[in-house]
Amino acid sequence: AAAAGAASPADKERFICIYPAYLNNKKTIAEGRRIPIDKAVENPTSTEIQDVCAAVGFNVLLEKNKMYPREWNRDVQYRGRVRIQLKQDDGNPCLPQFPTRKSVMLYAAETIPKLKTRTQKMGGSDQTLQQGDGGKKGKGKKKK
Repeated sequence: AAAAGAASPADKERFICIYPAYLNNKKTIAEGRRIPIDKAVENPTSTEIQDVCAAVGFNVLLEKNKMYPREWNRDVQYRGRVRIQLKQDDGNPCLPQFPTRKSVMLYAAETIPKLKTRTQKMGGSDQTLQQGDGGKKGKGKKKK
């Protein structure tokens, strides 16, 4: 641990961390979202982030039991952190199309909705979400 400053980018400690909260469109910037809300995904999981990053060729590590510090919800769904090797020993990006951690996050957020697990789940679930909003109008007293 004494030589932490000299660790090469290929060491596991130097991998970038991506928490699901970074890509979650249900979160505010204050709650940890790091990309624009229109590009973010609904409740991404660490496994999904791992899947899309591994598929594009990254060296990926999934740390199942890590928690995002700002995440108050202790559910398994919100647990996990993905570590990705962004740079090689010489400091060059492992994948030239992803020079920065932001580029990786945006890619993951863009790709997760296309996952098979997502496209199947979304089939009929959208309608059920909207029904809760009905019937709220006109309940308050009219102002004179």
